[in-house]
Amino acid sequence: MNVSPALGESPAPVEARPAASVEARPAALAEAPASVPDEPVCVRVKGAAACVGPDGSDRPGVTVEDTAPDKLHAVVEYYLDGYLGTKYVIHNLGREGDVRGSRGIGSVVTFRASVYQGGHRVRTSRWKTVRDATKYPVRRETRVTPASARARSQVCTSTRNAATLCFSGKEGRNTVVFACDTRADEYQARAEYYLGGDPTARFEIHQLAGENTCGKAEHDGVAMSMYRASLFDQGHRVATRLYKYH
Repeated sequence: MNVSPALGESPAPVEARPAASVEARPAALAEAPASVPDEPVCVRVKGAAACVGPDGSDRPGVTVEDTAPDKLHAVVEYYLDGYLGTKYVIHNLGREGDVRGSRGIGSVVTFRASVYQGGHRVRTSRWKTVRDATKYPVRRETRVTPASARARSQVCTSTRNAATLCFSGKEGRNTVVFACDTRADEYQARAEYYLGGDPTARFEIHQLAGENTCGKAEHDGVAMSMYRASLFDQGHRVATRLYKYH
């Protein structure tokens, strides 16, 4: 299982004010009671099972399993600490029974399982909220700007001067990835990348909070292998470039 652990601590949640173009607010953030797990908490849809589990479990962090022998692939979509300005997505591009994920989660995780055909969502589960699954939640940062992301990173790339991906880190150390929106328009910036040379897990950061904001993800012990910045209008790709290798 391709899983990367989290580092740091998460401050108290702050109410998010995402841009108007953000998709519908997950009901789980406002309505569903959060659970404190002793073992992985999962949601399922035909073809996919997404789980959030404690550190010592067989599925620590957030994971997604492909559960059907078909041409579709399993996906987990999630928000951290009640903040709607950044959405995280992991595409499991492996075969039936394969599990992919990340240990880099916050104190609160709101997630759902989905099944995709290419870049299109075919079906999805309900949202589920889990609290305090890890002893080492990622440190929450919702005020990172594109300028500060560049200053903290080793490599940056951009698309149409509107979407920027920056990262730092190397094999065996903490890799930090930023997705930044750098233009005042109706589109959303997105970072798409692969880690550790594994082509069967694609990680995405969807930055939804608008101009001059960045979303951040952390992956410990694994290096960036391929990456690109893209620009989206909801689910439609507006601009992108070929993947770059690192």
